[in-house]
Amino acid sequence: MTRAIKVDWDAAPTEIVKTLAAQATRLETPCGDGAMVWHRWDGPAGRPPAVLLHGGWGAWTHWIKTIPALALDRTLLVADLPGMGDSADAPEPHTAESLSNIIGDGVEALLPGGAPYHAVCFSFGGVMGAWMAARHGERCRSLTLTGAAGFGDLHFVVTGITVPDPAWDHDRIDAVHWENLRLLMFADTEGIDPLALHVHRQNISRGRIRTRRISLSDGLLQALPRVVSPIGGIWGSADSTGGGVSDILKRRDILRTYQPDCPFDIIDDIGHWVMYEAPDIYLDALRRHLAVHEEPLE
Repeated sequence: MTRAIKVDWDAAPTEIVKTLAAQATRLETPCGDGAMVWHRWDGPAGRPPAVLLHGGWGAWTHWIKTIPALALDRTLLVADLPGMGDSADAPEPHTAESLSNIIGDGVEALLPGGAPYHAVCFSFGGVMGAWMAARHGERCRSLTLTGAAGFGDLHFVVTGITVPDPAWDHDRIDAVHWENLRLLMFADTEGIDPLALHVHRQNISRGRIRTRRISLSDGLLQALPRVVSPIGGIWGSADSTGGGVSDILKRRDILRTYQPDCPFDIIDDIGHWVMYEAPDIYLDALRRHLAVHEEPLE
């Protein structure tokens, strides 16, 4: 029987993160001169695990609202991508393919023997996941893109983002991060709670790789022709990087050029960090996407 993950969402943000991490197994795979860090939450056997890749300047905590419920369905392998979170820096030059190879090598080490998995990827992680899926072929059972980057000119550049000076006092730094979350991640400022602010601030402070160049590139579009995995998309209609619903639909149309029946959900009035701002709606969409491509393990 799968043991439910216990989280007191009313606790202090540091305790929420600590409690959730304590219920995972921390794993390491090679990354440059150090290690890429993964967290595994064990779910029921019989279904392929989900590999969750976070966004730029993020960490596994981008998925903090998704993990407890999704782990009831299947095992989760949630990455700290190279140069972010607790993972070591990646060798330069940093390209979509070279970074994704480190991640793909990690998946092969953690899921040996060609074991299948689903890739669920957010923002910058969508570029990484597309290249990883292209490399792994049919063992990647599905690729779900969530507010994914790498669509070239379709990516809307958000202006006004400010990097706080570490010498500033705590409240001033929090105020800058709150404003950045408003501009980039959320449609409704009511969703910017203390946990979101804590996660964002911690992730930014540990980011050591410049992901924006790859996010603004057509890196995902370059990988798509090589992807044989079933593809799906989930976006918030108010995603600040999306450029509006009409441009989000252009992304859908690009995906359907390769796979005409691919599922694609647009969640009304939700921003870029869709799985945090609307966790229940996002999980419902994600579960539907995975169910379409689900084949039980033997």
